[in-house]
Amino acid sequence: MSSATRVTKVRRLVWRPAELVRTVAETATAHTLTFRVPGWPGHLPGQHVDVRLTAEDGYTAQRSYSLAAPADGDLVELTVENVPDGEVSPYLTEVMEPGDQIEVRGPVGGWFVWRSASETPVVLVGGGSGIVPLMAMIRARRQAGNPVPFRLIYSLRDQDRRYYAGELRRPDPGLDVTYLYTRTAPPGAARPPGRIALGDLAEAGFEPGRPDCYVCGPTSFVETAADLLLALGHPPQRIRTERFGPTGG
Repeated sequence: MSSATRVTKVRRLVWRPAELVRTVAETATAHTLTFRVPGWPGHLPGQHVDVRLTAEDGYTAQRSYSLAAPADGDLVELTVENVPDGEVSPYLTEVMEPGDQIEVRGPVGGWFVWRSASETPVVLVGGGSGIVPLMAMIRARRQAGNPVPFRLIYSLRDQDRRYYAGELRRPDPGLDVTYLYTRTAPPGAARPPGRIALGDLAEAGFEPGRPDCYVCGPTSFVETAADLLLALGHPPQRIRTERFGPTGG
């Protein structure tokens, strides 16, 4: 083999048993679930996993969920929104008890990730449950003791739908959080309800060209937010997006 030849070994993703350790309610319809996954290879904040349920008759249902926390040994943390009439999310959020098992496969994804050694400021733009992988990045920054400034712009319908509300209220030097409410704003809110706009990103973000930008949420939200960042002058190569659509839960 010549010195110019490179061989890239692709790690094969396998299904692993995952045992539920604990469940914490985030909102009336969303829960954070912590699983123990023996042999878990670790992951980067921003990656996701596939989850598979298998019924007694052999029928399987599979969905993808973002990882909500940085790597911690064999523990995997997911935040799941209960989708009415869904096949997977109602079981995860309403039926599973500690000790029950499912299967997970991952981690998946290598572009929409943040590395804890980065010295570049970061703008995080999340719509609804799109906050989940962004929260993994926030927690990884805190865990690493990285002082790089983070600015989170979190768009959601109303304050009752806020994920990680208590954690995001705690002081975290270098992290600025801005809430944008689209339907109902809480009393005293400086901004009236409405969809994300150019002024929101200009006011809460950094000057164009300085930060890395991560945008996650429903497809229409991601497309709008990414277009606004481009309109502000952020280079396209500095804007990373992750979108999701209806999956049936």
